[in-house]
Amino acid sequence: MRHAGVRLQIDAVIVSVAGETPRVLTVAGAPRLPSGDFAPETDRTLELAARRLIGEQTGLRVGYLEQLYTFGDRDRDPREAAGGPRLVSVGYLALVGVDAAHAAPSGVAWHDWYAHLPWEDQRADAAERTAAARFVRARSRRGDAPLRERARVLFGIDGAAWNDEAVLERYELLYELGAVAEAGGRDAAFGMPMELDHRRILATAIGRIRGKIAYRPIVFELVPGAFSLSELQHTVEALAGRVLHGPNFRRLVEDSGIVEETGERRPSGGRPAKIYRFRPDVLAERPDPGIGIR
Repeated sequence: MRHAGVRLQIDAVIVSVAGETPRVLTVAGAPRLPSGDFAPETDRTLELAARRLIGEQTGLRVGYLEQLYTFGDRDRDPREAAGGPRLVSVGYLALVGVDAAHAAPSGVAWHDWYAHLPWEDQRADAAERTAAARFVRARSRRGDAPLRERARVLFGIDGAAWNDEAVLERYELLYELGAVAEAGGRDAAFGMPMELDHRRILATAIGRIRGKIAYRPIVFELVPGAFSLSELQHTVEALAGRVLHGPNFRRLVEDSGIVEETGERRPSGGRPAKIYRFRPDVLAERPDPGIGIR
């Protein structure tokens, strides 16, 4: 069957953190990312197209925005099988501070991103990760040696270390094994599905964020201008999906020179907490001003 050309679209992963919950903005109805067609007649660049559709669909004016990836696999859109155009999407990642996140209008909703990828959260309850690991172990035993090794490495099985950044690879393995609804398998039991391949796009974004924490100061896009080190740690833990050692984190951040004290203190459960802010001069001092949490 002849296909009706190519349709170019923008998909936006908009992320915010509320307390200890990392959130992704979805459009009402079946969970999906804000998306829209690229308009070559009026959109001068892809980035301007992304900012336009984010504003139109969410009411947000985002600051931090980066191109994520281009998604163009065959049959991403079911209508392609019926002769529709091939759907190619350029994904963008936007980071939104807590104050701006409150401005989102009706018609959109913030979702805990671990509702969609629950095996990625290793904090209080590792049940979902354990269940997913058991599933892939059982399924990979029926397969060949390369599949068993992928399962072992990606899900930290049999002594393998867990790699925070391999979010997309873990999702794709579960997809391959029919363990997510988007794959159409009978074992689709893990996580809340999203329309089309938007959960795959979300997984790509989470992996990108986790990787960049170590060498870019992106976490400061998600915290208030003034914060305690405990608040900063909770934000990093939410994004990484794991608990960090408090004294080590504090020492690492203070020694890095990436933050500075404001001179203020805030009441807390015990001693009043010192308040800090991001120190932008660090960007000129070294090429990798992130928070190395390894």
